[in-house]
Amino acid sequence: MAYGKVWKYGNNINTDIISPPFSLELPIKEAAKFTMQAVDPDFAANFRKGDVFVAEHNLGSGSSRENAPLMLRELGVKIVVAMDYARIFYRNCINVGIIPIECADTGRISKGDMIEVDYGKGVIRNQTTGEEYPCSKMPPHIEAIIDAGGLIPYIENVRLKKQ
Repeated sequence: MAYGKVWKYGNNINTDIISPPFSLELPIKEAAKFTMQAVDPDFAANFRKGDVFVAEHNLGSGSSRENAPLMLRELGVKIVVAMDYARIFYRNCINVGIIPIECADTGRISKGDMIEVDYGKGVIRNQTTGEEYPCSKMPPHIEAIIDAGGLIPYIENVRLKKQ
């Protein structure tokens, strides 16, 4: 379960918007300072751990670069909610330990709302408006990857258990 303030964006937030091309040569810690700069210059400086990144359709389209979810993670993004995702971005989120949740009602969520995302039960509660929205549930095997901190730490843990 996650609870936090919403940072809300619309349709087609692609990987070039999340991680500007000029930042690709920088270490992730430095690059993260430029996250979402094209549409929200205040995002990187003001996003706080526990806040929730919310978008509408087609989140993460564009190139398959892993930098986009890595930069979000560096800023403290633990969960993203969108109506739908570009397939590779969705998987890259899981691979780096970010929980991607699908919710058809993100259009009813506003920037600054306080929401609670219960990804085990598949419901988002908007504490600001009192509304509830159905969302995708996190399957246990994906939750195990997220809990491990991403795919690489998960695989390393599995390997250690087999030895």
